[in-house]
Amino acid sequence: MNTPALRLILGRLLIICVMLGATAAPAAAQEPAEEVAAEEERQPSVAEKIMEESQGNVEIVIDDDLMERIMEPPHGKPRTRTQRTSIRNGLNKVKGYRIQVFSDGRNQSTLEARAKQRGSAVAAKFPKYRGQVYTYSSAPNWITRIGNFQTSGEAAAALDELKRAFPSFAGEMRIVNSDIYVIR
Repeated sequence: MNTPALRLILGRLLIICVMLGATAAPAAAQEPAEEVAAEEERQPSVAEKIMEESQGNVEIVIDDDLMERIMEPPHGKPRTRTQRTSIRNGLNKVKGYRIQVFSDGRNQSTLEARAKQRGSAVAAKFPKYRGQVYTYSSAPNWITRIGNFQTSGEAAAALDELKRAFPSFAGEMRIVNSDIYVIR
Protein backbone atom coordinates (compact mmCIF):
# COMPACT_ATOMS: atom_id res chain seq x y z
CA MET A 1 0.00 0.00 0.00
CA ASN A 2 1.51 3.31 -0.91
CA THR A 3 1.53 6.48 1.15
CA PRO A 4 -1.79 7.96 -0.12
CA ALA A 5 -3.53 4.68 0.72
CA LEU A 6 -2.02 4.74 4.19
CA ARG A 7 -3.18 8.35 4.62
CA LEU A 8 -6.70 7.38 3.56
CA ILE A 9 -6.83 4.51 6.04
CA LEU A 10 -5.26 6.61 8.81
CA GLY A 11 -7.83 9.31 8.09
CA ARG A 12 -10.65 6.83 8.41
CA LEU A 13 -9.18 5.43 11.63
CA LEU A 14 -8.81 8.95 13.00
CA ILE A 15 -12.46 9.66 12.20
CA ILE A 16 -13.44 6.47 14.05
CA CYS A 17 -11.27 7.50 17.04
CA VAL A 18 -12.83 10.95 17.08
CA MET A 19 -16.30 9.43 16.87
CA LEU A 20 -15.51 7.08 19.75
CA GLY A 21 -14.15 10.00 21.75
CA ALA A 22 -17.32 11.94 21.01
CA THR A 23 -19.35 9.40 22.98
CA ALA A 24 -17.77 10.75 26.17
CA ALA A 25 -18.52 14.37 25.26
CA PRO A 26 -22.00 14.65 26.85
CA ALA A 27 -20.61 13.90 30.31
CA ALA A 28 -17.76 16.34 29.76
CA ALA A 29 -20.21 19.01 28.60
CA GLN A 30 -21.65 19.17 32.11
CA GLU A 31 -18.27 20.25 33.53
CA PRO A 32 -17.47 23.95 33.66
CA ALA A 33 -15.89 25.24 30.43
CA GLU A 34 -12.63 26.16 32.21
CA GLU A 35 -12.13 22.60 33.49
CA VAL A 36 -12.82 21.14 30.05
CA ALA A 37 -10.35 23.54 28.41
CA ALA A 38 -7.70 22.71 31.01
CA GLU A 39 -8.30 18.98 30.51
CA GLU A 40 -7.95 19.36 26.72
CA GLU A 41 -4.65 21.18 27.18
CA ARG A 42 -3.24 18.36 29.31
CA GLN A 43 -4.35 15.48 27.05
CA PRO A 44 -2.78 15.17 23.60
CA SER A 45 -5.13 14.19 20.80
CA VAL A 46 -5.18 10.68 19.38
CA ALA A 47 -3.33 11.87 16.29
CA GLU A 48 -0.66 13.57 18.43
CA LYS A 49 -0.20 10.40 20.48
CA ILE A 50 0.20 8.29 17.34
CA MET A 51 2.73 10.71 15.81
CA GLU A 52 4.72 11.02 19.04
CA GLU A 53 4.83 7.33 19.96
CA SER A 54 5.38 5.93 16.47
CA GLN A 55 8.23 8.26 15.45
CA GLY A 56 6.92 8.03 11.88
CA ASN A 57 6.72 4.22 11.79
CA VAL A 58 3.07 3.33 12.08
CA GLU A 59 2.07 -0.27 11.46
CA ILE A 60 -1.62 -0.84 10.94
CA VAL A 61 -2.85 -4.41 10.83
CA ILE A 62 -6.29 -4.60 9.27
CA ASP A 63 -8.20 -7.85 9.20
CA ASP A 64 -9.06 -8.99 5.65
CA ASP A 65 -12.80 -8.97 6.47
CA LEU A 66 -12.59 -5.36 7.68
CA MET A 67 -10.59 -4.34 4.59
CA GLU A 68 -13.29 -5.91 2.40
CA ARG A 69 -15.90 -3.80 4.21
CA ILE A 70 -13.81 -0.64 3.77
CA MET A 71 -13.40 -1.40 0.07
CA GLU A 72 -17.08 -2.31 -0.41
CA PRO A 73 -18.84 -0.32 -3.16
CA PRO A 74 -21.51 2.17 -2.06
CA HIS A 75 -24.94 0.85 -1.04
CA GLY A 76 -23.66 -2.72 -0.64
CA LYS A 77 -23.73 -3.46 -4.36
CA PRO A 78 -21.70 -6.59 -5.11
CA ARG A 79 -18.58 -6.10 -7.17
CA THR A 80 -18.52 -7.41 -10.67
CA ARG A 81 -15.45 -8.77 -12.38
CA THR A 82 -15.05 -5.56 -14.40
CA GLN A 83 -15.28 -3.42 -11.27
CA ARG A 84 -12.50 -5.45 -9.71
CA THR A 85 -10.12 -4.94 -12.64
CA SER A 86 -10.91 -1.36 -13.68
CA ILE A 87 -9.12 1.36 -11.75
CA ARG A 88 -11.16 4.35 -10.63
CA ASN A 89 -10.14 7.45 -8.72
CA GLY A 90 -9.45 6.63 -5.08
CA LEU A 91 -8.46 3.35 -3.45
CA ASN A 92 -8.90 0.26 -5.66
CA LYS A 93 -8.56 -3.43 -4.92
CA VAL A 94 -7.34 -5.26 -8.03
CA LYS A 95 -5.60 -8.48 -9.00
CA GLY A 96 -1.83 -8.16 -8.95
CA TYR A 97 1.32 -9.49 -7.37
CA ARG A 98 3.23 -9.36 -4.09
CA ILE A 99 6.57 -10.76 -3.03
CA GLN A 100 6.41 -13.31 -0.26
CA VAL A 101 9.45 -12.85 1.99
CA PHE A 102 8.38 -15.08 4.88
CA SER A 103 6.19 -18.13 5.35
CA ASP A 104 6.74 -20.56 8.18
CA GLY A 105 4.72 -22.81 10.45
CA ARG A 106 7.50 -24.20 12.64
CA ASN A 107 8.40 -23.01 16.15
CA GLN A 108 5.00 -21.42 16.83
CA SER A 109 6.17 -19.37 19.82
CA THR A 110 8.34 -17.04 17.70
CA LEU A 111 6.53 -17.05 14.34
CA GLU A 112 4.70 -13.74 14.60
CA ALA A 113 7.79 -11.87 15.80
CA ARG A 114 9.96 -13.39 13.06
CA ALA A 115 7.40 -12.59 10.35
CA LYS A 116 7.09 -8.96 11.51
CA GLN A 117 10.88 -8.63 11.86
CA ARG A 118 11.35 -9.75 8.26
CA GLY A 119 8.87 -7.16 7.01
CA SER A 120 10.47 -4.45 9.17
CA ALA A 121 13.91 -5.28 7.78
CA VAL A 122 12.66 -4.86 4.21
CA ALA A 123 10.85 -1.60 5.00
CA ALA A 124 13.92 -0.23 6.81
CA LYS A 125 16.21 -0.92 3.85
CA PHE A 126 13.63 0.05 1.20
CA PRO A 127 11.48 2.96 2.45
CA LYS A 128 9.42 2.80 -0.76
CA TYR A 129 7.77 -0.34 0.68
CA ARG A 130 6.69 1.29 3.96
CA GLY A 131 2.95 0.86 4.16
CA GLN A 132 3.19 -2.10 1.76
CA VAL A 133 4.24 -4.79 4.25
CA TYR A 134 1.47 -7.30 4.88
CA THR A 135 1.99 -9.73 7.77
CA TYR A 136 -0.79 -12.11 8.71
CA SER A 137 -1.54 -15.56 10.05
CA SER A 138 -3.00 -18.37 8.02
CA ALA A 139 -2.89 -21.17 10.60
CA PRO A 140 -0.47 -22.68 11.30
CA ASN A 141 1.73 -20.35 9.20
CA TRP A 142 2.70 -16.71 9.50
CA ILE A 143 3.21 -14.97 6.16
CA THR A 144 4.84 -11.66 5.22
CA ARG A 145 4.34 -10.18 1.75
CA ILE A 146 5.68 -6.98 0.26
CA GLY A 147 4.36 -4.56 -2.34
CA ASN A 148 1.42 -3.83 -4.61
CA PHE A 149 2.65 -4.70 -8.10
CA GLN A 150 0.24 -4.46 -11.02
CA THR A 151 2.41 -6.46 -13.45
CA SER A 152 4.58 -9.53 -13.11
CA GLY A 153 7.46 -7.52 -14.62
CA GLU A 154 7.32 -4.95 -11.80
CA ALA A 155 7.22 -7.77 -9.24
CA ALA A 156 10.15 -9.60 -10.89
CA ALA A 157 12.31 -6.45 -10.85
CA ALA A 158 11.49 -5.88 -7.16
CA LEU A 159 12.17 -9.55 -6.36
CA ASP A 160 15.65 -9.30 -7.91
CA GLU A 161 16.33 -6.13 -5.93
CA LEU A 162 15.19 -7.74 -2.66
CA LYS A 163 17.16 -10.94 -3.27
CA ARG A 164 20.35 -8.94 -3.79
CA ALA A 165 19.69 -6.92 -0.62
CA PHE A 166 18.81 -9.94 1.55
CA PRO A 167 20.85 -12.95 0.38
CA SER A 168 20.34 -14.77 3.71
CA PHE A 169 16.65 -15.37 2.94
CA ALA A 170 16.63 -14.90 -0.84
CA GLY A 171 15.82 -18.60 -1.31
CA GLU A 172 12.51 -18.14 0.51
CA MET A 173 11.36 -15.17 -1.59
CA ARG A 174 8.89 -15.62 -4.43
CA ILE A 175 6.25 -13.77 -6.41
CA VAL A 176 2.64 -14.62 -5.53
CA ASN A 177 -0.68 -13.66 -7.07
CA SER A 178 -2.60 -11.44 -4.72
CA ASP A 179 -5.33 -8.85 -4.43
CA ILE A 180 -3.50 -5.54 -4.20
CA TYR A 181 -4.43 -1.94 -3.41
CA VAL A 182 -3.88 0.78 -6.01
CA ILE A 183 -4.58 4.49 -5.61
CA ARG A 184 -5.44 6.70 -8.57
